Amino acid sequence: MDLKTIDNEKIYFVTGAAGFIGMHLSKRLLENGCKVIGYDNLNDYYDVNLKKARLDILNEYEKFVFHKADLVDKNYLEKVFKDSKINIVINLAAQAGVRYSIDNPDAYIQSNIVGYLNILEMCRHHKVEHLLYASSSSVYGANKKIPFSTEDRVDNPVSLYAATKKSNELMAHTYSHLYKVPTTGLRFFTVYGPYGRPDMAYYSFTKAIMDGKPIKVFNNGDMYRDFTYIDDIIDGVIRLIENSPVLSNKELPYKIYNIGNNKPEKLLDFIQAIEMAVGKEAIKEYYPMQPGDVYQTYAEVSDLVQDVLFKPDTSIEDGINSFVNWYKTHLSNHHLVIK
Repeated sequence: MDLKTIDNEKIYFVTGAAGFIGMHLSKRLLENGCKVIGYDNLNDYYDVNLKKARLDILNEYEKFVFHKADLVDKNYLEKVFKDSKINIVINLAAQAGVRYSIDNPDAYIQSNIVGYLNILEMCRHHKVEHLLYASSSSVYGANKKIPFSTEDRVDNPVSLYAATKKSNELMAHTYSHLYKVPTTGLRFFTVYGPYGRPDMAYYSFTKAIMDGKPIKVFNNGDMYRDFTYIDDIIDGVIRLIENSPVLSNKELPYKIYNIGNNKPEKLLDFIQAIEMAVGKEAIKEYYPMQPGDVYQTYAEVSDLVQDVLFKPDTSIEDGINSFVNWYKTHLSNHHLVIK
């Protein structure tokens, strides 16, 4: 199978460009000589300093253009699409986090439903060649069957965040069916790495261990996650941009992929990897399972292997070492201050 490489003559529109995955994807595209239009509202769900630091990296590239705006602002979005001949859209903007959706549901409906609908409308009316969008392993909810397959029914979300991501997939199916918009959904599995989100457990664990403070271990540590290193996520997305089978499917140009490491790690083993990288033992406080959390995530990735010859393979030890080295350089030395 011959895979197409990224076409650097095309214009790529990346929403959530100041986010964790959005920054890394934009950087990879820019390194390949592509023009990237970034879009982000820079909300304060977590410290904006980190988002600005990511943007500083992207702003070093001549072919990067940034718009600070919200996806809910349809008029602004329309102007961006009218002013630029956007070929590929990668929608990574969303209100993230499972637990926050319990406290602030409105933010999820506005960003993940209303904003996402606006993206679909732009793709429909401006004849975008391909829409790739972030879904989540959260859509599998309390599914007992493992590994999680895209063939499984996902009708039992256990958080509003998961429900919005499932809604995104359904909305994409409708636009692919009615208007033949090629859509590829990306169910990401617990992404981690340098410049990651501070609300993620591995980030707060690293900070607490280095500071000699206790960490909260939920479900007494009896949980499993398919942790996926950021470089593997980006490799998968890059391959799917030009090689997704939706691009040749005229009947229903719609497909969903799991992008996960295909190797769930026990939470306590994950913590041990952080301890080894930091060189210090964690002070653990054990708590019961939190509302909206699931016991295990485990990605079945045979479609990814078959269609684009790719399977994530970064070990948890290598990935955590890279993150901790970044953390020590950027945060411990005060190059980047995160509250």
